[in-house]
Amino acid sequence: MRALRRKQLRDLGRLKGQALAIAVVIGGGVMTLILAVTMLDALTRAQARFYASHHFAEVFADVTRAPQSLVERLQRLPGVNLIEARVGAPVRLTVPDFTDPVRGQLVSIPDGRQPTLNRLHLLAGQLPTAGREHQVVASDAFAAAHGLVPGDHVEAIIDGRRTRLTLSGIALSPEFLYQAGPTDLVPDYRRYAILWMNETALADAYGMEGAFNQLSLTLQAGVDREGVIDALDLALARYGGTGARTRHDQPSHRFLEEELDQQRAQATILPSVFLLVSTFLLHVVMTRLIGTQRQQIALLKAFGYRDGELARHYAGLALLIVLLGWALGVGLGAWSARWMAGLYAEYFRFPEMRFPIPPWALGLSLLLAGLSALAGTGRAVWQAIGAPPAEAMRPPAPQRFRRTWLERSPLRHALGSEGRIVLRHLARQPAKTALSVTGIALSAGLLMMGAWQLAALDRMLDRQYREILRMDIELTFNDPTPQRALGELRHLPGVLVVEPWRRVPATLIHGHRRYRTALLGLEATPRLRQIVDAAGTAQPLPPEGLVLTRYLGEWLGVEVGEALEVAIMEGHRRRASLPVAALVDEPVGVGAYLRRERLNRLMREGPAIGGAWLLIDAAHRDELIAALDELPAVAGIGLMDEAERDVRRYLDETLQVFALVFVTLAGSIAFGVIYNNARISFAERARELATLLVLGYTRAEVSRILLGEIILLGGLAILPGWAVGAGFCALLSEAFSSELFRIPLIFTPRIFGLSALGVISASALVGLLMLRRLWRLDQVAVLKAPE
Repeated sequence: MRALRRKQLRDLGRLKGQALAIAVVIGGGVMTLILAVTMLDALTRAQARFYASHHFAEVFADVTRAPQSLVERLQRLPGVNLIEARVGAPVRLTVPDFTDPVRGQLVSIPDGRQPTLNRLHLLAGQLPTAGREHQVVASDAFAAAHGLVPGDHVEAIIDGRRTRLTLSGIALSPEFLYQAGPTDLVPDYRRYAILWMNETALADAYGMEGAFNQLSLTLQAGVDREGVIDALDLALARYGGTGARTRHDQPSHRFLEEELDQQRAQATILPSVFLLVSTFLLHVVMTRLIGTQRQQIALLKAFGYRDGELARHYAGLALLIVLLGWALGVGLGAWSARWMAGLYAEYFRFPEMRFPIPPWALGLSLLLAGLSALAGTGRAVWQAIGAPPAEAMRPPAPQRFRRTWLERSPLRHALGSEGRIVLRHLARQPAKTALSVTGIALSAGLLMMGAWQLAALDRMLDRQYREILRMDIELTFNDPTPQRALGELRHLPGVLVVEPWRRVPATLIHGHRRYRTALLGLEATPRLRQIVDAAGTAQPLPPEGLVLTRYLGEWLGVEVGEALEVAIMEGHRRRASLPVAALVDEPVGVGAYLRRERLNRLMREGPAIGGAWLLIDAAHRDELIAALDELPAVAGIGLMDEAERDVRRYLDETLQVFALVFVTLAGSIAFGVIYNNARISFAERARELATLLVLGYTRAEVSRILLGEIILLGGLAILPGWAVGAGFCALLSEAFSSELFRIPLIFTPRIFGLSALGVISASALVGLLMLRRLWRLDQVAVLKAPE
C-alpha cells in the first residue's frame, strides 16, 4: 500500500493543474453552501433569541379608536395569553443640520417602564421618566445616522402640532428589526425614525386620552390562531378595526422571513449547480487518467494488488482533490460570512449576531462534495479495475478510420491540412468531444447566469423607478382629505403635476385563499404611478374591476374575468365581489388597483384622497419641501430619488456583489473546464504532435492544430451553453421570486455576449498555456514512450 500512496501523490503532482481547477469548482459550491447555511443559522438563532427575550407579540391589530376598558374584555377571549394596548401616531421630525423631511412612527410605552410585549433593548440612556411629557427613546439606527445621543433634541409635528422632544435613550426592538418606512422597500435611517414615548404624553398629544389604536398579543400554546383572529376582528369591528394580523403580515418580520427564504433557496440551488459541474469534471479527468494507465493497472493486478485496493487508490486520489476544494470552500465561506455579517448588522438591528460556521454545515458540505467525487469517479474506476490483467496489458483496439462527410465535401480544400486534422480528431471521438462540449457548455451557462443577475437587477429597478413610479415626491395625509386639497398643492412653488391616490386596507378572498393587502385607488389614466403591461406600455384602469400584480393573482389562483371577493377593512367594512380585469407584471411588491372613484363608492364616501404624488421642478425642491413642512395635514413626505438610491445601494451591497462573486467563480470554472479538457487532450496527443513535428510540420502549424481544437470546442459549446444558462436563469428567477420583488427573466445581447466572451477569454488563456507546453515539448522522450 505504501507504493500505491507514492503513486497517488505522483499522480496528483502530475495533475496539479487539473486538480486545482476541479478544486476551485468544488470550492465554489462549498463556499455558497457554507455562506448560505451560516447566514441562515445566524439569523434564525438571533431572531429566536431576541423574540423570546423581549417578548415579541404574535398577533397585531389596528383600530381607529377604542376605549381602554375594552382590553379587559379582549383578555378573556379564548386562546389569548398576554395582551397590551398602546397608542401609535405618525410623526414628522426636524433634525439639526439635516434639511430633508424625516418621517417617523411614535409608539407609546407604559409611563416610566418597559412594555409587557415588544420590550425595548436599551443601548444608551434610559426610558422616559414617568410624568415627563417630551421625553422619547429613539431607534438606534436613526440616532446613529444623525449622530444623536441621549440629551439631544429634535422638533416634531404630532397631529398637526409642533413640539420639542428630548432623547432620553437609544434602543432596539424586536418589532422593528428591519426599520423601513410603510411604503419603502429598504430602510432609510436618515429619513425614517421610530420613537417610543410615555403613553400618557402621547395620548394627550394625539387626542387619544383613555383610548388606544394598536393592540399586541400572544396566544396560548396549541390554540386555533385563525379562530382567535376572527373573534378579535369581530370585537374590534365597531371601533374601526382594520383586521388582526399575524407575524407574517408584520412588516419587519416579513422582510426577515423573505431574506431567510432566499438564503434557503440559495443554499439549495447554487451549491447543486457547482457540485454538478465538479462531478462532471471529476468523471472526465478520472476516466481519461485511468484510460492512460491501463497497463499500470494490469501490472499492479499482476503483482497481487486486489481490485478493492486499486479502487481505494483512485478513490483516494479523487478524495484528495475534493478535500482541497472543500478546504478552499470552507475558507472562502468563512471569509464571506464575516463580510456578510457586517452587511446584515446594517439592515437587521439585532442586539448581537454571531456567525460561527455550524459544525453540521461542515459535515454536510464534506458529505456532498464526497458524493460528488463518488458519482464522478465510481463508474470509471470499476470499469478499469474489472478488466483481467491480460486484457488490460494490451493497448486499446485501434479506431476504425474513414473519411467523414466534411472531408468528402468541397469544403475540404478550404479547411487546409490543419483544419482537416482537427475535425478528423474530434469527429472520430464523438463521446470525448460530446463530453468536452458539455463541460464547456455548463461553464458558459454559469457565466450566463451571473451576467443575467447583474442585468436583471438593473432592469428591475429601471422598470420600477423609470416606468412605474415616475413621481418625485409622495405625500401622505393624516386622514382621508377632500379632493379640493389638490388645488392648494398645485399652487406650491415648483409643483408641475399633482396626482391623487387613496389607499384602503382590504382582504382579497378567492376560494380558500385569503391575502391581506391594500386597495390602491388611482386616476383613470395615471401619469405618475403607471400601470404597465409586460411590454412596458402604460395602460388605463378599467371602469370596473381590479387590476392585480401577476404574482398576487397566481398566488390567489384567480384568472382574468373571474370574480374576487374583497373585504374592506376600513370605514363601513363592506364586502364586494369585483371582477379581475387584468394582471400586470410589476417587479417590486404586490398590489391591487382600481379607479379612485370606484374605491370611493365602495367606501361610501365623497371624492376623498389619502395622499398625492408630485412631479416637481428640481430647482425649487428645497423651497417646496419647506412649504410642505408647514402643512399640518401632511403626515409624511417621501422623496422618491432617495428611495431609489437606497434600494440601489442595498442591491449593490447584497445581490449585485454576490452576482459579481458568482461571475468570478463562473469564470474560474470556465477556465477550469477548458483547461482540464485541453490538458488531458494534450497528454493523449503528445505522441501525435511530436510525430507531426518530426514529419516536417512547423511548430506554428502544429500550434494552429492545437489552438484550432480548443477554439472549435469552445465555439461548439456556446449555443448549448446559452440554452443551459437560460435554464439556470429561469430556475434562479423562480427561486428568488417573492412578495417583495421578482427578478425579471430577461435575455439581452449583452448577457449572451458576456457568456460567450467568458468562454472565448478562457479558451484564449488556455491556448497560451498549451502553446507554452508545445514549445517545450521533448520530442525524443515522447516518441520513445511505448504505445
